[in-house]
Amino acid sequence: MTAFMVIVAALTATVLLVLLIPLIGTRRRVRVSRRALNIAVYRDQIAELDGELRAGTLSAPEHDKARRELEARLLEDVEQPAAEAPKPGGRWAAIVLGLALPVLALGLYGVVGNPRAILGPSAADTAQAPTHGVTQADIEGMVAKLAVRLREHPEDAQGWEMLGRSYAALGRLDAAVDAYAHASRLRPQDADLLADYADVLGFAQGKRLLGKPEELIARALQIDPRNFKALALAGSAAFEREDYKSAAAYWQRLLPLLPPNSDDAKTVLANVNEARSRAGEPPLASTEPAAAPTAQQAPLTGTVMLAPGLAAKAAPDDTVFIFARAASGPPMPLAVLRKRVRDLPVAFSLDDTMAMAPGLSLSHFPQVVVGARISKSGSATPSPGDLQGLSKPVANDAEHVNVVIDSVVR
Repeated sequence: MTAFMVIVAALTATVLLVLLIPLIGTRRRVRVSRRALNIAVYRDQIAELDGELRAGTLSAPEHDKARRELEARLLEDVEQPAAEAPKPGGRWAAIVLGLALPVLALGLYGVVGNPRAILGPSAADTAQAPTHGVTQADIEGMVAKLAVRLREHPEDAQGWEMLGRSYAALGRLDAAVDAYAHASRLRPQDADLLADYADVLGFAQGKRLLGKPEELIARALQIDPRNFKALALAGSAAFEREDYKSAAAYWQRLLPLLPPNSDDAKTVLANVNEARSRAGEPPLASTEPAAAPTAQQAPLTGTVMLAPGLAAKAAPDDTVFIFARAASGPPMPLAVLRKRVRDLPVAFSLDDTMAMAPGLSLSHFPQVVVGARISKSGSATPSPGDLQGLSKPVANDAEHVNVVIDSVVR
């Protein structure tokens, strides 16, 4: 088994090298078919495995398990057709892919692989394994097999996620979006899943993240404010709508997640500074995140109350989220305060100390909307059945803002 693990590690490193060098090392458009390249690489790797089996350095179960893992990993590695030259932030794909590839390959193996292979050979296992390479038909067949399995087990969220990844790799974006929609309904609090869903949906709607993709990104960041892919996509979405200040703020939040002064951190810093330049702000001097501003403006104050007609739908211990968001701009809350239904009516005060991200605070947006939502689950993500109320747009330092929780989230 040790020899097998060494082989798997070497193969994974080879695949990462093939995938990441084109993404990180150049900004030119790749002319060679990435799908054909990946299939060729895997044919060579399977031929090596077959040779190990014939030489006796791999047992039949180990050979079978390694082959199936290669097939599963190939589903992850076959990319979509070559795209346009990336915009600022386009190299995030390399970083995210490098971190996620081993985990994704293992997950897909668990869905369509053969875990019994590690338990010992069966009569079928001891037969000589075929020596032909992986073809496009093999890939399509594995994906079709997974789709059939999910029709029989529609509650399998991991399976739907893997089906979405596989369809995306094959360029079947509409089918990928449907699969991710199934998965997200089963796992609505999975920030990684929501970020992947947003990414694929953005490709499906013409490589644009505005609209539903941006809503999914905001939900992912509410669940996990440090989610790497969601932060990268949020910056790209802000850059797309020419909100360069917000783009720089989102990308700057990636810096603490990377080793200081590493090549990746320097790439992030370059993108941050490009966005800051377009926003008319001075560049950052290092890959360390900038300190939050110390000057504070007057707080936004008011009162939240529950409409009498909805009182019976709320329990005293239900969570109340009081928040402010930009009247025109990113949907992510600029400040959040948590209370309980038993506290209502309650006076609130929101200020920059409650910001969820640098550059996304009340003082950066002159007009805001104040909202309050009662969550039965305690989740920051709105769910059907929650109770909510919103104010009209007000100044970011307004006083005596009244918010009435008077509607039900559908």
